[in-house]
Amino acid sequence: MSFNLATALRESRVANPDKPLCHFADMTFSYAQVDEISGKVANSLLSLGLQRGDKVAVQLPNVPQFLFTYFGILKAGLTMVPLNPLLRAPEIAYQLDDSDAKLLVTFESFADVALEGARQVEGVATYVVTTPTGDGLPEGALPYDELYVAEDTGDIVPTNADDTAVLLYTSGTTGRPKGAELTHFQLYMNCTVAGELFGAGDEDVVVAVLPLFHVFGLSSVLNVNVRFGGTLVLVPRFEAESVLDAIERHRCTIFIGVPTMYVALLSADISDRDLASLRVGVSGGAAIPGEVIRAFEEKVPGAVILEGYGLSETASTTTFNVSAEARKVLSIGKPVWGVEARVVDENDEPLPPGPEHIGEVVVRGHNVMKGYYKRPDATAEALRNGWFHTGDLGYADEDGYLFIVDRKKDLIIRGGYNVYPREVEEVLFTHPAVSEAAVVGKPDERLGEEVLAYVALKPGAVATPDEIRAYCKERVAAYKYPREVRVVDKLPKGPTGKILKRSLPE
Repeated sequence: MSFNLATALRESRVANPDKPLCHFADMTFSYAQVDEISGKVANSLLSLGLQRGDKVAVQLPNVPQFLFTYFGILKAGLTMVPLNPLLRAPEIAYQLDDSDAKLLVTFESFADVALEGARQVEGVATYVVTTPTGDGLPEGALPYDELYVAEDTGDIVPTNADDTAVLLYTSGTTGRPKGAELTHFQLYMNCTVAGELFGAGDEDVVVAVLPLFHVFGLSSVLNVNVRFGGTLVLVPRFEAESVLDAIERHRCTIFIGVPTMYVALLSADISDRDLASLRVGVSGGAAIPGEVIRAFEEKVPGAVILEGYGLSETASTTTFNVSAEARKVLSIGKPVWGVEARVVDENDEPLPPGPEHIGEVVVRGHNVMKGYYKRPDATAEALRNGWFHTGDLGYADEDGYLFIVDRKKDLIIRGGYNVYPREVEEVLFTHPAVSEAAVVGKPDERLGEEVLAYVALKPGAVATPDEIRAYCKERVAAYKYPREVRVVDKLPKGPTGKILKRSLPE
C-alpha cells in the first residue's frame, strides 16, 4: 500500500490554506507556506542525489525550520533521524554513523559541536540554520538556505505504508542508543488516534514546548496538530513565564508536557494570568503525581489534565485517560484504539488484575516499531512472541486500567523486599514543602540496597531531611521509607524535562 505521512500536511493545506500552522516569536507561517517551503526542501534534497530511503539527520530546536525540514524529508521519500541538540561530538558521530545518515541539518548555536561529530563520519554534509543575530556560518558548513533552491513542484514521493519515516534513537539507558524504525503508517495512525482522544480540532492552539526531536513532541504535538489542522505556538525552551506568555498571547487551548513542567507552572505566579482558554493538559513521559493534577486543576479551573503513556518504540501514545469523568488518577489509562497491552510475569505469562500482581507491561498493535535499525538480536529480544516488552513494571485493575509502578531497572530490592520508587515519590509530593522528588536505590552491604530520596523544595519553603524522612515514615511501610534524604537546589532533567535519575549526584 502506498502512503506518505506528508499527506497529513497536504490535506490540511487543501482544507484551510491560509490557516496559521505555527507562530514563532513575531512570525506566522500558514499551512500553504509550510507546504510550499517543505516542497522546496524536498526537491532540493533530491537534487543533491539523495534517493528514497536515505537518512537525513535533523538537530534543530523548536523553530519553523524543523517543520520545513521534517516535511521536506518525508515528501522526498527520505527518512528523518532526529538528534538531540544536547549531544556531544562523539554521540553525534555515533548516531550519524549508526543510522547511515547522508546529511545533517543543525542550528548555529550548537553547530561547532555538530560539525566536530560530522567530520568523524565520511560523506556527511552539514547544513546550518543561522539567525540574523547569530555568529554566522562556521567553517566547513553549508547554509541552510541552499535547501530552498529548488522549486516546489507539489509532488510527494510515493512511499510504502511500512517504509521507515523516522529513525528515532532511544535514550540509551541500557547501553548505546538504538534506532527505532517508525513507519509512515504507524505515525499516521498514532497521531490520528491520539488526537481523537482529546478532541483535537482545527480551532485548537497548542503550546509546542516539548522538543520536537523527541517522540512525544514529534508525534503527540507536531503530527497531531498538523493532522487535525490546528495551530502550533513554537517555544524553543521551557521556561514557565515563556509558556504562560504563549498561552495568554495566542489563547492556547492545549498544553502538552511532562510532570516537571506542570510543577514549574504551579510554582510560577499565575494569579494575574488569563489562562481561561486552556481546556486540556496532556501529561506523559513520566508518572505525574496526583497532588500535581489536583493543584493544577484548582489553579486553572477550565483545564483538565489527562495522563497517557508511550515510548519511542511505540510512536508515542499507547494508553490514555480519555476524560475527567473516565480517568483514574495515578493510572496511565487504557490502551488506545487498535492497541493491546497486558502485564506478564518473567515467563511472559499474563498476570491477573490487582496491585499484588506486578509484572512487565507488554504491548502490541499498529503503534509498535518495525524494529531496531541493524539490530536483529535486540529486535528479537524486545519483540518476543509478537509483543513489545517495555521494560516498565505495572499492574492492571479489574476495569482494565493500567498502573505503572516503575521501570524494571529502577526497582529497589531492600533486604529482599521490593520497593517501587514511584510509590515513595507520591508520598514525598504530598509534603507541603516539596516541589520535586526522585527516589533511587543506594548500595548497602547489609541489605543489598537502601532507599535514598532527593528532593527540591518549593520557593521559600523550609524543611530538613529529618523532617521529610519522618513524614514518609508515618505514611509507608517500614521497609519503604527513605533512610536518607538529600535536599538539593534542583533535580537534573533531560531535554523533555524528565528527571534523570542516573544523573543524580553521588
